[in-house]
Amino acid sequence: MIRLLSIELDKIKRNKAAKVIVSVYFLLIIAIALIASIEFNFANVNFRIADQGIFNFPFIWHFNTYVAGILKIFLAIVIVSMMANEYSYRTLKQNLIDGLSKKEFIFSKFITVVGFALASTLFVFLVSFVLGMFFSDHTEAIVIFRDMEYLFAYFIKLVGFFSFCLFLGILVKRSAFALGFLIIWQIIEGIIYAVMKWQLFKDTELADKIINFFPLEAMADLIVEPVTRLGGVRTIANQVGEEFSKSYAVNWYTVLIVAAWSAIFIYGSYKILKKRDL
Repeated sequence: MIRLLSIELDKIKRNKAAKVIVSVYFLLIIAIALIASIEFNFANVNFRIADQGIFNFPFIWHFNTYVAGILKIFLAIVIVSMMANEYSYRTLKQNLIDGLSKKEFIFSKFITVVGFALASTLFVFLVSFVLGMFFSDHTEAIVIFRDMEYLFAYFIKLVGFFSFCLFLGILVKRSAFALGFLIIWQIIEGIIYAVMKWQLFKDTELADKIINFFPLEAMADLIVEPVTRLGGVRTIANQVGEEFSKSYAVNWYTVLIVAAWSAIFIYGSYKILKKRDL
């Protein structure tokens, strides 16, 4: 495993574009945190986003993993281009000539995907922990380490999403087309949901349950939007007669669905590579 991972890391080190994109991803997470902590002055009124409770423990785990999840497209670009470069520079063929089996090749890509997801999760943990210690109203250990399941959900979400990107990179061979297909698939899921909701099933709940098994929707369901959990938002909603009854929990069955899709994408990548004439 160490040998395979070192091969992939060496390829990434030699790819300047990949290093830039990865750096931008991590810098954006830090930038968002810094902007939220800056105090602004509007019409002689001082305002700081951090004072609205977004960095309070344990809410910060939910908020930061949700925001960081939006930025995952940057690492997705690296995953897709990493696979496209294997075809463009013929490193895939050279690796196989040098004795690497196709199964080992796919496994090396998978552990790279897991490595990216793990590194991102640890980074989000560190940033969130530091921000929480500075801005949270409560820093007791029992409060700090509550709701840590959002970090686990974030990790599973990234592994699933990157596995999908890897699959598309192998299937399409070109990074631009693979990313385009990713966008198209998101649209396809939306169309399927609309057809089920308004045409096939009059029962909206049935359409919601079915669409939750689709890959991108399942990944999105792992960490639902956290904004409506804020006390200020709920107060405003109550004043206008609105109520939020949604569940914000990380559901075990959603974790299993995303994990299953991850396995399908990795296995599908191997089957495509096994049958393809290189």
